[in-house]
Amino acid sequence: MEEESNSVADHGMEEGQVRTKYKGKHDKPKPWDHDGIDHWKIDKFDPTWNEGGMLEVSSFSTLFPVYREKYLQDAWPSVKGALKQFDISCDLNLVEGSMTVSTTRKTRDPYIIVKARDLIKLLSRSVPAPQAIKILDDEMQCDIIKIGGLVRNKERFVKRRQHLLGPNSSTLKAIEILTGCYVLIQGNTVSAMGSFKGLKQVRRIVEDCIQNKLHPIYHIRTLMMRRELEKVPELKHESWDRFLPKFKKKNVKQKKAKSKEKKPYTPYPPPQQPSKIDNELESGEYFLSENKKSQKKWQDKLEKQAEKSAESKKKREEAFIPPKETTKQESAKDQDKDDLAATTMNLKRKSKELKKQKARENIDPESYIVAPDKRSSKRSRTS
Repeated sequence: MEEESNSVADHGMEEGQVRTKYKGKHDKPKPWDHDGIDHWKIDKFDPTWNEGGMLEVSSFSTLFPVYREKYLQDAWPSVKGALKQFDISCDLNLVEGSMTVSTTRKTRDPYIIVKARDLIKLLSRSVPAPQAIKILDDEMQCDIIKIGGLVRNKERFVKRRQHLLGPNSSTLKAIEILTGCYVLIQGNTVSAMGSFKGLKQVRRIVEDCIQNKLHPIYHIRTLMMRRELEKVPELKHESWDRFLPKFKKKNVKQKKAKSKEKKPYTPYPPPQQPSKIDNELESGEYFLSENKKSQKKWQDKLEKQAEKSAESKKKREEAFIPPKETTKQESAKDQDKDDLAATTMNLKRKSKELKKQKARENIDPESYIVAPDKRSSKRSRTS
C-alpha cells in the first residue's frame, strides 16, 4: 500500500502539480465563483425549481380594526388578483374581522406565503392596498415597529410621535427620501417598506425619537452627510467618523418640586373635632322642637337672602352713580390747603430743631455735680 501511495505522489509531482493545504474542509477554489458575481442579488423564482409543489398547507391569519372594514371590502378584489398570480388563496371574514392567506396545490414558491402574511399585516395597519401589494416583490421587505410600549405617559408619546411627522409631514418625507423606504405612522405602530438597509435606518430613527434619545432632524443631517461622502471615491476605504456630526444631549434644568414643610412629630393624636350634635347642644338648638328648628332655619335662610340681595343691588347701582366732578375753584382750594398744611409742618419741625440746638449750647456743668452739703443731708435722712 505504501509503494502504491508513493507511486501516485511521484506521478503527481511528475506532472508538475503542487499540492496546497487548505484550512477548512470546503475552503477550495470554485471555478464558478469570480469577482463579477453579485452575491447579494436575489434571483427571481423559477417554478421549475419546485415542480412537485408544497407537501403541506401553510396558512396565516390576522385581525384588523373595525374602521378598516369598508376599505378592505372595496380593495379585496385587487388583493385577491395579486395573490392569484402566485397561486395563493385569501379569505376576508367580516364577521370575525380577520384576513387569512394559505397555500394551494398549485403553489410553487415556498417563501411567497411569508410575503402574503406580510401583505395582510400591512393592510391591517392602514397601508393602502396598491402600496401593500408591492411587498410581493422579492426585493421589497417590510417592518412593523411597535412604539406604543416605549413611553408610559400618553401626552409625551403623542408629542414625540408628532416629532416624527414634523410640520406638514416634512420630517417624514425627508426620512422616506434618505432611506428609500415607504413609512406610515398609524396609532401605536410605524409601518415601513423598503430594503433591509433602509428598514434598519428607519427603525433606529423611530426608536431614538420615541425614547427621546435623539431628534429625527439630527439623524436626517447624518444621513445627508453620508450620502455626500458616498460620492467621493477616495473615502471608500476610510472611516467617516471625522466628517459626521456628533450630537451631545444637553441636560435641561428642571424646576424643583416644592417640598412641603414637615410638621414636628407628636406621638399624641390631634384633638377630636366637635360633632354636629355637640354644636347643637352648645347653642341649645338640640332641645328645640322640630317645628321651631325648621322656623329658625327658614329665618336664617331669609336673612342670608336679604344680605345677598342688598349686596347685589348695591353693585348694580354703583354703575349708575356718576363720578364726582371737581371744579377749578375746588381744586385750587384743595391745593392751597395742602400747601398750608405742608408749611405748618415744616415750621414745626424747624422750631423743634432750634430748641434742641439751644439746649445743647446752654449746658450748665454744675447742675450735673452734686454739692457735698446735699450729699450729707441725704445720708442723714436715710439714717
